Amino acid sequence: MTETEQRLLEQLRELEADVARQPRPDLRPRLVELDRLTRALPTEADPELRHFLQRRSYEKARLFLENRANEIPRVGCTRTQDSPPASR
Repeated sequence: MTETEQRLLEQLRELEADVARQPRPDLRPRLVELDRLTRALPTEADPELRHFLQRRSYEKARLFLENRANEIPRVGCTRTQDSPPASR
């Protein structure tokens, strides 16, 4: 896991904790940091991880980074583990 991926995982876990907290804190700074870290991913980063982060599927990104990809729900997703993202 790269340093950027490790920092992403930490931010994703903290975001999840923030969402559960009552009253809910302002999430904008955390979301800005997640966007910054997403842009900082190296070009060789896994395309599926990029897919999750760019679409703000943060739970899926967290599971992916925790090596729990088998737990990622595939409902509504037409991509498979072996298929590349669709071209635009």
